Amino acid sequence: MTQLGPRTLFTGCAAAASVLLLTSCTSGGDDSGAGHATTPPPTAGASRAAAKAQEEKLTEQAQAALAAVHSGTMVEAGTERVTDGIHTEPTLSRGKTYSLNVVCAGSGSAQLTLTPATAHPRTEVPCDQTVVQQRVTVHDHVRIDVDGAKGSTGVIAWQLDTI
Repeated sequence: MTQLGPRTLFTGCAAAASVLLLTSCTSGGDDSGAGHATTPPPTAGASRAAAKAQEEKLTEQAQAALAAVHSGTMVEAGTERVTDGIHTEPTLSRGKTYSLNVVCAGSGSAQLTLTPATAHPRTEVPCDQTVVQQRVTVHDHVRIDVDGAKGSTGVIAWQLDTI
C-alpha cells in the first residue's frame, strides 16, 4: 500500500472540489438561461401593502378636497371604496336645508342618487377630485347612494353640512 503525502492529498481534494464546483455552476437543465438568477415576483403581501398605501393616499386627497369647500356645521361624513359605494339614510331635520358634498379620487366615475329623486336628478361624480355639491331640503327621509361605474376605482368621500 502506497502512502500519500499531505501535498498529494491536498491536490487531489482541490481537483475534486473544482470539478464539483464547475459542475454545479454550469448545470441548468437547458440552455435557455433558466439557470440565471432572476428577481422573484412580488409577494401578495407587498401587493396588498402597495394597494393599501394607494388607498390611503386617495382618501387623503378626497378629504382635502372636501375640506376646501366645507361650510356650515358637519352633520355626517364618510369615505368608502368606489367598488363599495355609499349607501346611507342620515337622520335629518324636516324643513331644514343641507349641503351635500361628494368627491371621488381615483379613476372612472360614480353616480350620485338622492331619494326621493323628485328634486334631484342622478348626478355624475368624476373620479378626478372634483367636488360635486347638492343642496338638499328635507321633506321626508333622505337616502344617499353613490355607486361606482363599471371599472372605476378609488375612494369616494362625502360630507353633509347644515346651511
